[in-house]
Amino acid sequence: MPVPHHRRPRLPALLLTVVAAGTLAGCGGSGGSEGGPTVDAQAINPYAERAGYADPDSRAAQAAAEAKAQGDTDRQAVFDRLAQTPTGIWLTPEEYPPGEVGPFVTTIVDGADAAGQVPTFVVYGIPDRDCTGGFSGGGLPAAQYGDWVQEIADAASAGDGAVAVVEPDALASALECDRRAQRVELIADAIDRLAAAGVTTYVDGGHSNWVDPADLAPLLKRVGVGEVRGFATNVSNYQSDDDERKYGERLSGLLGGAHYVIDSGRNGNGSTAVWCNPPGRAYGTDPTAAPAGDAAHLDAYAWVKPPGESDGE
Repeated sequence: MPVPHHRRPRLPALLLTVVAAGTLAGCGGSGGSEGGPTVDAQAINPYAERAGYADPDSRAAQAAAEAKAQGDTDRQAVFDRLAQTPTGIWLTPEEYPPGEVGPFVTTIVDGADAAGQVPTFVVYGIPDRDCTGGFSGGGLPAAQYGDWVQEIADAASAGDGAVAVVEPDALASALECDRRAQRVELIADAIDRLAAAGVTTYVDGGHSNWVDPADLAPLLKRVGVGEVRGFATNVSNYQSDDDERKYGERLSGLLGGAHYVIDSGRNGNGSTAVWCNPPGRAYGTDPTAAPAGDAAHLDAYAWVKPPGESDGE
């Protein structure tokens, strides 16, 4: 059965309240270097090549600095733990509009290259973004979306390699709110732009407690998931690694062996019937390339959604 309002990635409003180390809370609205890439960015597991990148100016890092200034060592320790762990860097047109998103991506890429690490960008600006619930509503007009993605792609292409997770919720929610035609067209165009720039690309693929792989696979095929690295599961959700591996392998089997990543940032205690900032959750598997033999097509566990950032209002 579909679960309403399953995932609400970050919007610019709100950082979390952390009640204990490893426990989460909170609820607000939520390439290659010169000459281009020398290897096919879609043919490699980017997380096996380099460690993930943690943005030193993330909200968690800012919160750690604030806690330190206040002398709150317990909170500082929790926020430091978050700040030092590689997490997805969310790109929304509200926070990084056209003309500003490119320079921001360049800053991140430069920092990641200097550290010898790989950044993970989350592209989140599709029109009528949260069409099922409105908690992360917004996005760009369709006529502006492609140019905004191109600005991201151009900036990312100047670095030594980057990852993009494209449009959390967009295809899975399109099954519920009938946005299939527009979203297929826009996401297909977006992944073409990112792939052409040498950005390793994963398209959001729902999660194990939301959609049937047989229903989602046709949309993923239509956007061209077979032409990029694969898909991402469990973004901003709490489903267990075991459930997501089973889901991911089933979906991969319907997509000709596409690779995938699992968002494990806050699934350490699994899920509950509550979708919005459920109490008693915990960090999951640390970001890492999937161990050999873990699952045939799993590339990595990644903290795509920064743990502790809020889900709803």
